[in-house]
Amino acid sequence: MKSLSLCLASHFPEYRKNQVGLLALLVLTLIQAKDVRHAALAERCQGNAQTASVIRKIERFFDKHPLCPLDVARLVLALLPDAKRREFSLDRTNWKLGLTDVNALVLAVLWRGVAVPLLFELLPHSGNSDTGTRLALFDEALTLLDCREVATVYADREFIGQAWIEGLAERGLPITVRLRVDSRIDGLPAGEWLHGLQPGNEKLLVERAEVYGLPMNVVLTWTDQGEPLIVASNATAARQILKGYRKRWKIERLFRALKTKGFNLENTHMTLLGHVKRLLCLLTLAYVWCVLVGIDQDTVIKKHGRRAWSVVTLGLRSLVRACSRQSEIAADALLHLIQLWTPRQTAIGESVGY
Repeated sequence: MKSLSLCLASHFPEYRKNQVGLLALLVLTLIQAKDVRHAALAERCQGNAQTASVIRKIERFFDKHPLCPLDVARLVLALLPDAKRREFSLDRTNWKLGLTDVNALVLAVLWRGVAVPLLFELLPHSGNSDTGTRLALFDEALTLLDCREVATVYADREFIGQAWIEGLAERGLPITVRLRVDSRIDGLPAGEWLHGLQPGNEKLLVERAEVYGLPMNVVLTWTDQGEPLIVASNATAARQILKGYRKRWKIERLFRALKTKGFNLENTHMTLLGHVKRLLCLLTLAYVWCVLVGIDQDTVIKKHGRRAWSVVTLGLRSLVRACSRQSEIAADALLHLIQLWTPRQTAIGESVGY
């Protein structure tokens, strides 16, 4: 744990030594427990302290630790460099604890085929976010990178509206967004453009149509399930829009990895926004480490063309094994994995995806 503390101290120089040590301890225990409940984390903590005492220490972490999303986001961008302009995906994930809704708006950066959480905003209500909250999230992101570094933001039908689209354009941020059938393209509802277009591989490509007050390229077609698929972009030629938009689904895989396929986020009993925010920061650190460990590991490619195991699953398995084995060789292996916290100077390799 000392080696991990030293690595994290270099990324969070303003944190006190004991704060960095506790952060390193919880990253390691979260990896091993694959569960966010305090009791599950306490069971994995090293030392001779009573479980109740360890749980109180964990509670103090979530109550008072200085860990914050901007500090973590700065680390994420340092650890995941990209020689090309970056692509992002925006979506929400939510769950319930009793009658209480926990609702998080998440901005993820796409890196080598994997969606990685960058920034998030906890909503004090259920349902959709509003334009002001979304734009504030991007204003935070623009304190960390220049708008010229952004290739596009992928978003689903929840994220539409003239004030929102124009707000992004004013900030120099392009978007690739799925439209609803009642969204207007050159003044006509998008559904009317689909008339006469047969389900299947047939597509209608429209260049520089007015969508929410801006010139955008649009592709209109039907899904295999017979659902209208209408995607607009001011970043991509119409013929390339659907190829890019498929990357939006990577954020859904991110949410599954944070929840049932990885760390069981929805098991938390915390609902206070400050506590959940620190939990999401902690999860981001553990998730990024899994990505760095798993990104170059090989796995079987199934008949449908997808990987048998995701990058995050491969990385998490390797980390759990390295943390749990007690030997000199295992210690050396864990030290090697800890060294991945050293920022890389250039982007490495091609996208591998899930």
